[in-house]
Amino acid sequence: MPCHEFNELEYFSYNSVLGDYKVNFWGYSTINYFSPMIRYSSAGIRNCGHDAINEFKLLVKEAHKRGIEVVMDVVFNHTVEGNDKGPILSFRGVDNSVYYMLAPKGEFYNYSGCGNTFNCNHPVVRQFIVDCLRYWVTEMHVDGFRFDLASIMTRGSSLWDSVNVYGIPIEGDLLTTGTPLRSPPLIDLISNDPILRGVKLIAEAWDTGGLYQVGIFPHWGIWSEWNGKYRDIVRQFIKGTDGFAGAFAECLCGSPNLYQEGGRKPWNSINFVCAHDGFSLADLVSYNKKHNLANGEDNNDGETHNNSWNCGQEGEFANILVKKLRRRQMRNFFLCLMVSQGVPMISMGDEYGHTKGGNNNTYCHDNDINYFRWDKKEESKSDFFRFCCLLTKFRHECESLGLSDFPTADRLQWHGHAPGLPDWSDKSRFVAFTLIDSVKGEIYVAFNASHLPVIISLPKRPGYRWEPLVDTSKPEPFDFLSSDLPAKEIAIKQYAPFLDANLYPMLSYSSIILLLSPDENA
Repeated sequence: MPCHEFNELEYFSYNSVLGDYKVNFWGYSTINYFSPMIRYSSAGIRNCGHDAINEFKLLVKEAHKRGIEVVMDVVFNHTVEGNDKGPILSFRGVDNSVYYMLAPKGEFYNYSGCGNTFNCNHPVVRQFIVDCLRYWVTEMHVDGFRFDLASIMTRGSSLWDSVNVYGIPIEGDLLTTGTPLRSPPLIDLISNDPILRGVKLIAEAWDTGGLYQVGIFPHWGIWSEWNGKYRDIVRQFIKGTDGFAGAFAECLCGSPNLYQEGGRKPWNSINFVCAHDGFSLADLVSYNKKHNLANGEDNNDGETHNNSWNCGQEGEFANILVKKLRRRQMRNFFLCLMVSQGVPMISMGDEYGHTKGGNNNTYCHDNDINYFRWDKKEESKSDFFRFCCLLTKFRHECESLGLSDFPTADRLQWHGHAPGLPDWSDKSRFVAFTLIDSVKGEIYVAFNASHLPVIISLPKRPGYRWEPLVDTSKPEPFDFLSSDLPAKEIAIKQYAPFLDANLYPMLSYSSIILLLSPDENA
């Protein structure tokens, strides 16, 4: 999340709902792009802030020692200065018309939804942005950037014309402010910079002005994207919405329909189901509607269309059957992330089932709504947290679940309730596939998003038999049959009557992973 110096008191006001004060907790309100957030450091302003800079460098250094890369969330779409009634803190006082998109009478364009829009493709501004990015790479040694509302960086600047941008006139080249550009100078400059083209560049490829560029963001072959279409399709399919089987299969393959034609690869797709804004994973399966009264805005803020399903009862407190289904759905979502080609992104706290009480816009809460709850993580140690750890480890072990190119028929085969007969009709809620893996041999993955159970026929492999590894319908710890599970052999024997007949029973709203093992009776 943003760690440039930002104004945490931007929304400071008394919140009568909670009886405390609203603050800018997320940090999307940059004051100084070259400074780390001083109050995130133990040193504070000591030594004129230099000690805070050294602390940030130490953080990155220690992360690298542990094999962890550091990707910064950066906000070049707007600044802390708000609209024409906002404070004068930096850019507005230096040169308002250069740094912001302005209408002829001085009004601020608001493609960011935050009052102003940074004039990214103005020559002065784009050089400033590049200088800033290079500073954080060369001095702070970060490994990449996620660009908030990155589509704003593709819009034409105020007073856009070829002389202003390129220094030479081009006939007919006069665009209105904010027009999307096919080859934005800023993105071009970043993509061809000898330092920046070597780090990870991730675009949130939309903005609040209606520009949506998932799959078509100008990329120069190196930009990745937050795959918002993956999020929406996976949510719809897993909760049992008709008409998404084919689109769901595309998501499992790394969204080649979005990225293959442009020459990009699966790793250009950042797959996610939940992020900091929107429902947490636990809330996604517990609430049909947002519950944002705690924000003090009469529940008018936050996204209304969440593609969520409460599994039968609204809210955290529900009967035992609903709670069991919710845990099953959480496992389904996580399994989907871990078996999809592309880069899985997990929101902090989802690995133990963090809840925000149905609040899908927690920007103003410096409290347990946003904090990582270590106590809850410990409670989940033998439950969902265990499942997430084991499934993540499984993904790392499989050569086939992080391919450098999109899978082809040479290693991937689709199935339906019967082998080799996938159902892509609008009524289908079942998707299954087998994947050749150089480490595991072959894996079988199936998703049953129907409200009805089904007995499926498995692909025949002479001399081998399928054995269960993951079944999200089973209670923990039998949802993942790890090698150290004491009762593993007993659990596998319970499947024997079905597996001997090359069948497997799947409950409603469940997913499975099966592995091939030599058949001793063959």
